[in-house]
Amino acid sequence: MSMMQTNTARHWVDRAIIAVMALLAIGMLLPFLWLIATSFRSVSEAYKLPPSFFPNNLDFVNYAKVLASRVPFLQIYYNSLLVALVVTIGQLVTCTLAAFAFARLNFRGRDWLFIAFLVGLMFPAQVTILPIYLGYAKLGLLNQPIGLALMYLTSSFGVFLMRQFMLSQPKALEEAALMDGAGYFKIFWRISLPQLRPALSALGIITFTQTWNYYFQAKVLLGKNESMTLPIAMDVLRGYMAAGNLSVVMAAMSMAVLPVILLFLIAQKFVIEGITMSGIKN
Repeated sequence: MSMMQTNTARHWVDRAIIAVMALLAIGMLLPFLWLIATSFRSVSEAYKLPPSFFPNNLDFVNYAKVLASRVPFLQIYYNSLLVALVVTIGQLVTCTLAAFAFARLNFRGRDWLFIAFLVGLMFPAQVTILPIYLGYAKLGLLNQPIGLALMYLTSSFGVFLMRQFMLSQPKALEEAALMDGAGYFKIFWRISLPQLRPALSALGIITFTQTWNYYFQAKVLLGKNESMTLPIAMDVLRGYMAAGNLSVVMAAMSMAVLPVILLFLIAQKFVIEGITMSGIKN
């Protein structure tokens, strides 16, 4: 009887936890639902009081206005995708290789160099943007989306994240491979890298989302309409003193957040798969 009571209590606790998580999920989804709903409203309906959650009509005219606006939205969309993909791929490669060196190789000054990497996390972008701007001006990289991507081909946070994950991996197979004559790159490619799928997925999601949302750096380095990225385009569409068409801005934002949502839904699967199917466990 006591066991049945315990199971019943656990059952109700689980239900309570699920209910709380469902409420939190709804609360997190409401802003996105409101964003999408507003993108289908007319301007007068968007400012109507009291507001209604669902639009009266599903009208795609605001999306057409975005594409016909004074900003080249499709070109800007391409710029953002280019920058985000280049930065994400670059950090997955450079951070993983650097993390392997810090986690598995023994060389003089390794710990001090890693501390120097971590110190870089303390400096905001505003501190380093001036020398970067002057250097880019001399190299002709201003108003070039690829220039924004070159700034972030590696990151201290990415190296730290991948190193910490590698330190949690057992060294038995790596030591056996060394005894069999395998080189470090082969060990990295064949043994260490396959175990990094969860960390790679997490770093990829974080890097893509962060790069997709860069505003300050893009505002300084990308001034022309043809070279700007989506956060700057949202600011232009919003207009001075937020005098722009709210429904059009919401339509542009709805299209802007779509790649981030799709990436998260796709990469989340790989995170779970990597955790459950990891070939080596402690």
